[in-house]
Amino acid sequence: MSELHAVRGEVRDEVTHGARGGGDPQLDQVADDAALIATELVTNAIRHGRPPVLVLLLRDDARFLLSVGDRARGSAPRLAGTRPAGKGGFGLHIVRRLSRDLGWFRTGAAKVVWAEVGPARFTGRHGLPG
Repeated sequence: MSELHAVRGEVRDEVTHGARGGGDPQLDQVADDAALIATELVTNAIRHGRPPVLVLLLRDDARFLLSVGDRARGSAPRLAGTRPAGKGGFGLHIVRRLSRDLGWFRTGAAKVVWAEVGPARFTGRHGLPG
């Protein structure tokens, strides 16, 4: 899926180069985390949502807010329960571990899942049912 690869690369580039116009070695891990989070959220939106899938990355110094929206307002993101290895369904668990915070909301036309990414890890507050 070339679009998914492109989103991953664009997110990584924006985190490492973005507003500063040059690389920041301290943001390498944040860039890797943001790229993986983007991959998981976009994959979920493609698999469980309805097109179009929209990705937005906002920056505040070394903190980033990544949001992924789709048109499946009626569905709610859920953390996977226990499943055998290799059966999938752990994307939101990965996102939760890599992010500072994670949540979701509905608008009049879309469902949006968001994750805050930055140097510190998940704080324990999230808006997804387990």
